[in-house]
Amino acid sequence: MLKRKQYTKEFKLDAISLVMDQGLTIAEAARSLEINANMLGRWIKENQADDKGQAFRGNGKLTPEQEEIRRLKLENRQLKLEKQILKEATVFFARETK
Repeated sequence: MLKRKQYTKEFKLDAISLVMDQGLTIAEAARSLEINANMLGRWIKENQADDKGQAFRGNGKLTPEQEEIRRLKLENRQLKLEKQILKEATVFFARETK
């Protein structure tokens, strides 16, 4: 089984620069880099659609919004656990004082 080739963010941005800044066509740039022209076109669209510099983050890298959501969910889970522990402690001590 062949492993998928992965390209760095810098490589993708350089490839996009060939088309956007140096005036090469997508096909010419793709041929010179020995990549698929459709892939280069997809990279260009993804880069143009991105307005926050989050294009080509890589696997497992979250956007700041996703990271905050993850952090808040973890905090929420922790607070619910603490609340449950306090409820159980209240019941326990209420029984002990009777």
